[in-house]
Amino acid sequence: MAADLGMIMIGAGIAVGLTGLGAGLAEKDVGAAAVGAITEDVGLFGKAMVLMVLPETIVIFGLVIAILGVFVLPNM
Repeated sequence: MAADLGMIMIGAGIAVGLTGLGAGLAEKDVGAAAVGAITEDVGLFGKAMVLMVLPETIVIFGLVIAILGVFVLPNM
């Protein structure tokens, strides 16, 4: 039983870690493009901010999966 809980915790850590890594890689490219667009036209600031937030939603999905794994799987 303890080994099962340990594997669930490792899976939760991997879920959050890999989604964070993926979001960071995506935000690197989006951020560079957003800064370039804002330097050319300041009116694009709002659209650039929305595009900067989109990769972060991936981390939220990973966190939800980790929370479900930690709190729901041990009770099954």
